[in-house]
Amino acid sequence: MSRERLIVALDVPDRASAFALAERLDGHVGMLKIGLELFVAEGPAIVRELRSRHPQLEIFLDLKLHDIPNTMRGAIRSAAGLGARLITVHAGSGVEHLRACVEQAEASSGGTLGVLAVTVLTSQDQLACEQAGHTRSPAELVGIRARAAAEAGCAGLVCSGQELEGITPLTSGLLRVVPGIRPAGAELGDQKRVMTPARAIAAGATHLVVGRPIRQAQDPAAAADAIVAEITAAS
Repeated sequence: MSRERLIVALDVPDRASAFALAERLDGHVGMLKIGLELFVAEGPAIVRELRSRHPQLEIFLDLKLHDIPNTMRGAIRSAAGLGARLITVHAGSGVEHLRACVEQAEASSGGTLGVLAVTVLTSQDQLACEQAGHTRSPAELVGIRARAAAEAGCAGLVCSGQELEGITPLTSGLLRVVPGIRPAGAELGDQKRVMTPARAIAAGATHLVVGRPIRQAQDPAAAADAIVAEITAAS
């Protein structure tokens, strides 16, 4: 179903806000993304509580782990018991780090927790990459890191829709999760490499992550339904 391809970012400050939004979106989206803001505020319990209240909604734990392999393994092991379906790690860590996370996820969850490799943040453009010391363009970095994700056995990767067409042949069978999604006419906010839902699906996205355009809408469920309809039309 197209609905299952839509992930909504629960970038809210507390459990009350998270529960209120989840209640409105239940039956309209496939997955909820818990990022650092909510996870730091409420801790692991928020994952368990959302899964208990809304068992049909999958949880995407977006922590973007980036550390030495042993520390990343420990974090994956701790996350595996929470009931999340996906967890993110930074692909810039390298193949060895990614493989350690994949192996730990498999061992700790029996395959129910998938590791997504974050390639290049959608808030970064060419200048931001240069300022961070990279000598390659965002597109080149995404390609390199997509290959690393595939080699390490990750369940998928996270990248801008602008790089999808170039990496889709490298990532056959992997989830291609695209944030920075903005319906036509929506404000960009702090996002720089963005794409509309239809264009991202046409380019090869398997899942879309949408935050503010749904979260800040007067009717979040209706906003989600409109994006689901666009996914269906583009599929």
